[in-house]
Amino acid sequence: MADSGGTALIVGAGPGLGSALARRFAGAGMKVALARRTAAELAGLVRALGAGARAYGCDAIDEGAVQRLIPAVSSDLGALRLVVYNASGSIRRAVLETTAAEFERCWKAACMGGFLVGREAARAMLANGMENRHRGTIIFTGATASLRGSANFVNMAVGKFGLRALAQSMAREFQPRGIHVAHVVIDGQIESDRPGRSQAERGADAVLSPEAIAEAYYQLHLQKPSAWTLELDLRPYLEKF
Repeated sequence: MADSGGTALIVGAGPGLGSALARRFAGAGMKVALARRTAAELAGLVRALGAGARAYGCDAIDEGAVQRLIPAVSSDLGALRLVVYNASGSIRRAVLETTAAEFERCWKAACMGGFLVGREAARAMLANGMENRHRGTIIFTGATASLRGSANFVNMAVGKFGLRALAQSMAREFQPRGIHVAHVVIDGQIESDRPGRSQAERGADAVLSPEAIAEAYYQLHLQKPSAWTLELDLRPYLEKF
């Protein structure tokens, strides 16, 4: 089982799930690195988390930026034990209305960024000198679109399908070397203050609680190497599937 300390990195630390993950990991005694394109947008969350948290500006589809981020976090906060790729970007559009530039941008955000972050995280974990049976955990955030493509969701589905394939390949390559790789399918809408996504509007348990998802991620990290989960799907009990 993983120890409860160490450093966690969340790439794509937005105001919803990203923030909930940060609070959960910090609450478990971990130091927390938060990364998104503009570090200044994380100032309030970093203040709330306290001295063990730091913000970093990083565009996850910029290879050089990711290669600089991972060593910087390790140097500032200590060896990485948990990395979550939570970044995404999608434009809801019909295929005939989707431009090549839009398609490429969405694929890069959902999939290529996951590859860059996952690759550099694995390199750092293999070199961190931790226990061979569990050097660290890498978790990728998926979606309903990871499993099926729907009309007008081509920009999300292609990237999320690819991210799932990345997680499967990385798990088979790195789990024998002590790195737990997991992919989480978020099947439903996450509760937020966006229109139509609050419990007040949708009803109790009709949307996923960010805090409940964050708890599931942390429990993945704590799993014993003899029983690691590769894929976990989470949905409200009211969700049809």
